[in-house]
Amino acid sequence: QLQACGGGLVQAGGSLRLACTISGRNSRDAMAWFRQAPGKEREFVAAISSSGGNTKYIESVKGRFTISRDNAKSTVYLQMSSLNSEDTAVYRCAADRLGQFRQELSTRPTEYRYWGQGTLVTVSS
Repeated sequence: QLQACGGGLVQAGGSLRLACTISGRNSRDAMAWFRQAPGKEREFVAAISSSGGNTKYIESVKGRFTISRDNAKSTVYLQMSSLNSEDTAVYRCAADRLGQFRQELSTRPTEYRYWGQGTLVTVSS
């Protein structure tokens, strides 16, 4: 299971840190965060490899968001800063279907097999 938390209401320019706790499965799977805003399609945000040594981001969050993981705590984080209204969405963490064997991080939702329930981030302007 994947349990995401950390969402909330924040003013534009503010910061939030999301956390995704992994239980009941291999906590070293390659992981990703996706988001879906009202009326929009699900969008890839960031991904991280099993070791944490490789990351990938959507262009619009580069320099503002940082994905990281603590395998000892079975947790993946998404540190978000300089938030703006375009970041308002439900954020969900997901585990790669290839587990820890993913070589090239994927941005496609179909490559992720397990999904958390989502946490809402609302940025007020």
